[in-house]
Amino acid sequence: MHADSLTPVLAAVAIILVAAKLAGELAVRIGQPAVLGELLAGVVLGNLPLVGVEALSFIAVTPGVDVLARLGVLLLLFEIGLESTVAQMAQVGVTAAVVAVLGVVVPFALGWGVAAFALPDQPALVHAFIGAALSATSVGITARVLRDLGRAATLEARIILGAAVIDDVLGLLVLAAVSGAIAAASAGGGLSVVMLAGVVVKAAAFLVGALLFGRWLAPLVFRGAARFRAPGMLLALGLACCFSLAWLAGLTGLAPIVGAFAAGLVLEDPHFADFTRRGESPLAHLVQPLSSFLAPVFFVLMGMRTTLTAFADGKVLLLAAGLTAVAIAGKLACALGVRDRRLDRLSIGVGMIPRGEVGLIFADIGAALTLAGQPVIGATTFSAVVAMVIATTVVTPPALKWSLGRHRAAPMVPSETV
Repeated sequence: MHADSLTPVLAAVAIILVAAKLAGELAVRIGQPAVLGELLAGVVLGNLPLVGVEALSFIAVTPGVDVLARLGVLLLLFEIGLESTVAQMAQVGVTAAVVAVLGVVVPFALGWGVAAFALPDQPALVHAFIGAALSATSVGITARVLRDLGRAATLEARIILGAAVIDDVLGLLVLAAVSGAIAAASAGGGLSVVMLAGVVVKAAAFLVGALLFGRWLAPLVFRGAARFRAPGMLLALGLACCFSLAWLAGLTGLAPIVGAFAAGLVLEDPHFADFTRRGESPLAHLVQPLSSFLAPVFFVLMGMRTTLTAFADGKVLLLAAGLTAVAIAGKLACALGVRDRRLDRLSIGVGMIPRGEVGLIFADIGAALTLAGQPVIGATTFSAVVAMVIATTVVTPPALKWSLGRHRAAPMVPSETV
């Protein structure tokens, strides 16, 4: 009798969702983001064979689960993009932009240096990719902490969140450049300034093209679609835009997550005014349940790919400790971009520390890339990166609470003074 290929997927997803939500609830109860609990649930499930439990090993190797996880990543980046707008990025001022640039450049350079020291036998492009994995900030984790602390309306919060959004865009450009260089090297081409510049220009051109789409074409498309009365039109059209731009990003040699993020960034609430006027929920609200369903699949799967036995190797421990140290130091250094002494520089730096889902996405992409026939991010290096993500995610909520509690945060001021 032929086995149904859907059956193991159904079992795997059921187990993942239950484990993710239970662990997420536990994490929230102890003051940590739910994503941390989901990641740790995956670490536990993936390492059950160490205690003789093999029954759940099928989850990590079931192809359908991997597909759902990758869809979850796209929806997660789409949702993050929907929560930000180009106008908001433009209004955060020079300070947030400088903080964002420093928050990418410094961790990238420090991460490259630590990787080169801990993995001297690996090619320079591997070191560069590990540095890239340290560059972006988790917008979602920082926003959640600020909201829970009642500080989301402060000037420091606006700078942190604005810089984190710009940080993500710059981090995706860095990812595109390094991934392009690795792809060229794998194809037998050499690394050149012209080639690297070409990848950056391609990524920037894609983002500009998406921006133009969002400014002129998207309002026309959604205004026309609002004439249809079939239920679910707004969600279907929004997802079509997300997946189409992700597909186009893949065709141009960029990571599909670049397209998903760009789609969310340019699809703004005014585009959906005709839908909301007749009582439909905004697109971000419609996407959220889908993201809540699929994103945990990604986080649990990433945790399952973390091998605890790898930490028995002193080199892996050294790499994990080094990456965590420079991940924290690199983001604290970005606070040097704050020139106004009335602002709480330390809180701004601490708020930029968490890597969360973004660091995991980078690590996952690195595991899929190959150089000289080997994964750019091997199993042991992947475990070290996950350890860094866990550490930066755990340390941020209590550190930010302590830092903001030192004195009253600066009040909101007009954006042109930022």
